[in-house]
Amino acid sequence: MADAFSSSSENVIHRAVEVTVKTNTPLEKLDELYYIKKTCDFISQHQFQKVALQFPDDLLVDSIPIAAEIERNSNAKLFILGDTSYGSCCVDEVAAEHVGADCIVHYGSACLSASKRLPLMYVFEKRPVDLERCASAFRELYPDTQSHIIILYDVNYAHAIDDLLTLLSPEYPNLVASELVVEGDQRFSHSPIKRQNNDACLSEQDNNQVFCQFGRQFFLKSGLGITDYSMFYVGQEGATLRNFMMTWNRCSFCSFDPITTTGRTESPSVNRALMKRYYAIERAKDASVVGILVGTLGVADYLSIIQQLKETIRRAGKKSYMFAMGKINVAKLANFLEIDIFVLIACPENSLLDSSEFYRPVVTPFEMDVACNKNREWSEQYVTDFRHLLPGGRSHVPLADQQEECDETDVSLITGALRSQHLLNSEPAGSSSSSSLVLRNQTMTVANTNSAASFLASRSWHGLEQKLGETPVVKAVEGRRGIAIAYEEEGTSSR
Repeated sequence: MADAFSSSSENVIHRAVEVTVKTNTPLEKLDELYYIKKTCDFISQHQFQKVALQFPDDLLVDSIPIAAEIERNSNAKLFILGDTSYGSCCVDEVAAEHVGADCIVHYGSACLSASKRLPLMYVFEKRPVDLERCASAFRELYPDTQSHIIILYDVNYAHAIDDLLTLLSPEYPNLVASELVVEGDQRFSHSPIKRQNNDACLSEQDNNQVFCQFGRQFFLKSGLGITDYSMFYVGQEGATLRNFMMTWNRCSFCSFDPITTTGRTESPSVNRALMKRYYAIERAKDASVVGILVGTLGVADYLSIIQQLKETIRRAGKKSYMFAMGKINVAKLANFLEIDIFVLIACPENSLLDSSEFYRPVVTPFEMDVACNKNREWSEQYVTDFRHLLPGGRSHVPLADQQEECDETDVSLITGALRSQHLLNSEPAGSSSSSSLVLRNQTMTVANTNSAASFLASRSWHGLEQKLGETPVVKAVEGRRGIAIAYEEEGTSSR
C-alpha cells in the first residue's frame, strides 16, 4: 500500500510501461465498423448543427477519420470528446454542453444508464465472435438441454447474438436471449434497440413476465422467477459481468470470452465478493466521517441520491462531506485522512470499486444505506443501481421516524467495541451552515463539535504556522523577473 502513496524517483525512471496500441482502422472499413452512414442519417433527420462524438481511450485512434467522414456527409459541426470526466461507459453530457452540442454520439462500451439532458445515439463496436466455439462451449457448460438459460452479453457483441440463438435454439427450447433497451424517447442506436418507458422490473405480456434491468430486457416463463434461470454471458471479465453477478447472486453464471475463445463457470467467486462487500458495510457502521464521492454528472437522479444519502448519514449520527474530483484514484483519496469511509455515486458498473489498495474503503450507496438505515437489513438482494433506492424505486426502504429513534448501541464486528447511533439528532435537519464552535461556559470558552476539526486537533502537524504578531513588518520590494531557470538580474549580479 505504501507504494501507492509514494515511490522512488529512480524506479519511476526505469519503470517499463506496457501500452497496447490499437492500429488505425482502414478507411474502407470505417462505415462497416462504426456505422457512419446511419450516424449521418440520424444527424440529418433531426437537423442537429453541433454534434459531440464521445470515444473511449482505445478508439481514439479512429476518431479523426470518423469525424472527417461524418462532417463530409452532413452539415453538422463536430466535436471529439476524448477524455471523459468519469467512466467512458457513461454519457458525458457535461462535456457536450460545454461546447453547446445539440446531441451526443457515444462509441464503444456503454452501461446504458439513464441520461435525460441531450439526444443520444449509441454506436457499439462490432467485435468478432467465433460462434462455433461459443456454441461448443455452451454445450459443454450446459449438458442438460432442458435447462432454463438466459444469454447476457457485452453491448459490443450484440450483433452476433441472433446468430448464436439460431445455432442453439433447436437444442435448447428454454433458451432466452436478452435484448438491449434504453430509457427515454431521445435515445437511439445503429441496431434495433427498444425503449423502456418506466422503471417496472416485471410486467405481464402474453402470459410471460418481462424483466428489465441494466439496459437488458428478457422474458421469463409464467410461474418462474429470475432465480430459476442460469446465466450465460458473452464477453470479457470486467465491470459488466461483475455487476450482473452481484445483482443476480442467486443465479449460476457461466461465461464465454471471445478473445480467448474459452468458457468457464463464474459462480464460486460471487460468495467471496459478497463477503468482501459485507466487510465494507461493517467498516461503514464504524465510521464517524463519511465522504460522498460524486462519480457521475450524467446519470439521471444523481442529485436526488446525494440528498438522500446526506439525510441518511446525518440520521445515523455521522458527519458527511461531498467531493467532486473527476476520476478517483488512490493518491487523490489519500489526501483526506479525516474521512473514515467513502461512498461512490456512479453508474452500476463503476460503483463496484475494488478499494483494497485505497487508504479508506469505498462503498456503494446501497451498502451505506444498509449501514445507516436500521430498517434495511442485509439479505441476498444486492442493489447496484442507486435509482432503485430512491422513493418510488423497487428497493426503496424509508428511514425510521425520528420519534421512534433512540440511542442504540451494538458491537462492532471488526473492533469489538461498542458503537452508538443517532448522535446528531439534536442538530437541525436543514442546518447546512452550522458552526463548528459552540459556547460551553465561561471557564472553557469553546468546545469543538466538528468531526473533521477534531481530527485536525489530534494531529501533530497542523499546517503552516501563522505566528501572528511575531513576524516583523517590512515594506514591499520588487521581486525577480524572468523564469526560474534564468532570472533577468542573475546575469549582472554574478559579475
